[in-house]
Amino acid sequence: MFSPRCCDDAASLPEGGAVSVNLAGPWLSQQYLIAWPDYPKTGLSSRSMASKTPVGFIGLGNMGSPMAKNLLKNGYPVIATDVFPESCKELQDIGAQVVDSPAEVAEKADRILTMLPSSPNVIEVYTGPNGILKKVKKGTLLIDSSTIDPAVSREMALAAEKMGAVFMDAPVSGGVGAASMAKLTFMVGGVEEEYKAAQELLTCMGANVIYCGQVGTGQAAKICNNMLLAIGMIGTAETMNLGIRLGLDPKLLTKILNMSSGRCWSSDTYNPVPGVMEGVPSANNYQGGFGTTLMAKDLGLAQSTATNTKTPIPLGSLAHQIFRVMCSRGYANKDFSSVFQFLR
Repeated sequence: MFSPRCCDDAASLPEGGAVSVNLAGPWLSQQYLIAWPDYPKTGLSSRSMASKTPVGFIGLGNMGSPMAKNLLKNGYPVIATDVFPESCKELQDIGAQVVDSPAEVAEKADRILTMLPSSPNVIEVYTGPNGILKKVKKGTLLIDSSTIDPAVSREMALAAEKMGAVFMDAPVSGGVGAASMAKLTFMVGGVEEEYKAAQELLTCMGANVIYCGQVGTGQAAKICNNMLLAIGMIGTAETMNLGIRLGLDPKLLTKILNMSSGRCWSSDTYNPVPGVMEGVPSANNYQGGFGTTLMAKDLGLAQSTATNTKTPIPLGSLAHQIFRVMCSRGYANKDFSSVFQFLR
């Protein structure tokens, strides 16, 4: 049994399960719709319902996996792939469709995000034999959240444009924790007219989405941020080491720093000293987080762009060398905050 429900606004009814009935009488002067309540209301406008079409995601590492999960949580069907198939299993278990190559993703989705380790990986995923651009559909929106050379972003944008697609760079800041909680900051470069379309997806994964300008400017902002982050982490590690050797309790010193002018993200959010803070890599033998190899790579990008633009970066250059040495001394796969351990 069911009870009919009457509405004078067809847009407020759920999809399907509705019939139109003309009723006449002194107290009835309009057409009514009768619908079965078994069909749940979505509350979505037709435009937002249409926007819940599949989204491709390529690169399911420490950052990509939680980002893709947040798209699923927001109701977007996800079509995913990764060079390491085992990385796809967790996402597949919660509803993602897994395919074998970037080209297959491009066949099935007209909005695709990539989150890859380096410039060569991005070039391969976009332009390789099984790359996105081999099967990309005209009008596809391509968003790359990798941290790469701005020049490579511009090259990919040109290659995508030739295929009738739109490429935007949207690197992130915030780390694995922010990725899991959908609190990343996205720095977006590309055609301004496409920014809103990108923003719709990126706000599912981040708290801040900032338009920086033309293609490559998102990468420029990210490279500058990570150079400062590296310098700040080294400074925090040096300070904590010195304070501990002077007899200060590390928790007390951290408290003082965080209420003083020395406060920074590396001291109050991502402290490098084991035992000072929970939920950060230093509390887990520097596992997870942002790898030393990746930080060395990003500093290499900063060094390269600084050379090209004749910009002096003495502290950035020194930070680059420190993290490169760390990579050769057994810290390559540890979080970059392990510089505290390295400097001891």
